[in-house]
Amino acid sequence: MTGIRVVSLVPSLTEAVAVTVPGALVGATDWCTHPADLAVARVGGTKNPDVPAIVALAPDLVIANEEENRAPDIAALRSAGIEVLVTEVRGLDQAFRELARVLAACGAAGRPEWLERAEAVWLDPPCPSIRPRAAVPIWRKPWMVLGRDTFAGDLLAHLGVDNAYAAHAERYPRVPLDELRAADLDLVVLPDEPYRFTSEDGPEAFPATLPVALVSGRHLTWYGPSLAEAPAVLAAALRAARR
Repeated sequence: MTGIRVVSLVPSLTEAVAVTVPGALVGATDWCTHPADLAVARVGGTKNPDVPAIVALAPDLVIANEEENRAPDIAALRSAGIEVLVTEVRGLDQAFRELARVLAACGAAGRPEWLERAEAVWLDPPCPSIRPRAAVPIWRKPWMVLGRDTFAGDLLAHLGVDNAYAAHAERYPRVPLDELRAADLDLVVLPDEPYRFTSEDGPEAFPATLPVALVSGRHLTWYGPSLAEAPAVLAAALRAARR
């Protein structure tokens, strides 16, 4: 147990703190779904947190992320006298550093076993002999894809998959479906979050000859305990799509 009171506005970090420093969390967003039995106050969404509710919980620390959370909400919390730790995670190495920083701030005695294991398995992840060129849609209506400088794109690069839009000026560009269909791709990767692509919702939009990998969004986009199993889970889905 720990004496610190923490509110997390980032699902990945909520899971990391919950399994590493039991008792530290007193609040989390409605999107914080792991661990499944997490019993803390809910404080709204990542983009629309209930600032007064957070203040009422009297946390010693609020954990946020520069991409997932809005600057005005962070500023409002700080104006209320609450310490806010803001993370930036746009690549795997940065994720490991930020996780260690967050856990230390939340009172962890040392580096947890799951973090050590995650770092080890990502040293030599499974990769195909030939790197496929892929598009990674993350939304539909309108279609949006991973662009430059994203955590998920970096994970796929470590797994031997080249993001076709990695050099795009935007991080999450809107790309018309006709352009996606006409792109020189070897693969389309469809995660089940933030948009929930399924076998009936997504693959039918692309040519039947183009392999489509349906992957776990949690393993592709979350930086927390799921990182320890992500290489095996994602690599299996990528292999299955290209058989």
